[in-house]
Amino acid sequence: MTGPGLPTRLRILAPAVLVMAASLISPAAGSAATPTPIQVYGAWHCSDDYCTWGTVRSVTEFDQMNHWLIDRDPTVATGAPSVNLVVLSFVNPLRLQQGVTDTTTLDGIPRGMTADIVSYFRSRNVTVMLSIGGITYVKDWNAALATDAGARQLGQNAAAVAARLGVGIEIDYEENSSPNLAGLETFIRTYRAAHPYGTASTDAAARLTIDTAAGDRWLIALNRKATGDWLRTTNQDPAVALDWANAMVPSKQPSTSGAIANWQEHVDGKAQYAPPVLPLAPARFTGGLYIAEGSRVRPECTDFSSSLQKSTGSFVQSVAPKAGYGTTSGMLGYMFWAAEKPSTRGVGTQPPNSCEGGVGAGATSYGIPLPLPAIRPS
Repeated sequence: MTGPGLPTRLRILAPAVLVMAASLISPAAGSAATPTPIQVYGAWHCSDDYCTWGTVRSVTEFDQMNHWLIDRDPTVATGAPSVNLVVLSFVNPLRLQQGVTDTTTLDGIPRGMTADIVSYFRSRNVTVMLSIGGITYVKDWNAALATDAGARQLGQNAAAVAARLGVGIEIDYEENSSPNLAGLETFIRTYRAAHPYGTASTDAAARLTIDTAAGDRWLIALNRKATGDWLRTTNQDPAVALDWANAMVPSKQPSTSGAIANWQEHVDGKAQYAPPVLPLAPARFTGGLYIAEGSRVRPECTDFSSSLQKSTGSFVQSVAPKAGYGTTSGMLGYMFWAAEKPSTRGVGTQPPNSCEGGVGAGATSYGIPLPLPAIRPS
């Protein structure tokens, strides 16, 4: 995001991470012999107003702009969805905490995030989550977490909205320099008191995830805390447990080797940091890719055969955990940034740029499960 009203998905990473040679980290590096099927195959969704979701839309009009998400093959009367997860982005954390109602917000939630839109996806076995934050709302996250009472109120309000709409919650807190980790943990504890960890099969709102950077070199403090305490595979405190992390897209689409280098950093951790960032089990995170970037629609949207979700597939399904940090090989899967209109500049995924040929074909190739299954804990 670049500022209020212009939310785009900027990711800041050291250039070396994105150009690391394939000879150093190849798709086979650290991989196991038997691939693990992809579990999460989802898209962030920005509506038609650049991630504001400020206007109520009819289901008919919304479907015209987004039908590819629920139907990967329009030639079939009842085609399967292209994704098994959609994350509606973004909710302003301070407005949610305060329960604001104004021209674009109703009781703290953007007016466009309606029960009808949620039902549009859920009726096709697509899980829905709401993303709280994004780069535009960093200051609002800080304000909402500034007091213990404020963090608890935000957690209570988020839990109530999740229950009312039947959605999960994603934490997108992009404070790079000094995140309020104590306040964020209070938010998590409060939310988990209402929607306990491990009950997602019976409570859709029990899905609680977090976004981290593409690799380990940005959002370092947040990543360190999340990996060390909230995404553990052993001795996990369920009161602060998150389901998984999303390794977000960098500032520009990486190459195959660059994407793999980013994700391998999460698996390896950063022992040289003080304090270190611990390794993250592959089963506890997804990798993010663009489907539309700048002035062109990417192969990730339109051509699976030449896409990164194909070229990185071997790595994503088989990367092995570091010893002591997970028991199963393979990341959870992919998240795509972003459906419809994520930015005032550049292309989106409205017709004729819909993504059946990329994301949809990938869903078929990988046999993505519908609905979203129970997630591997380690």
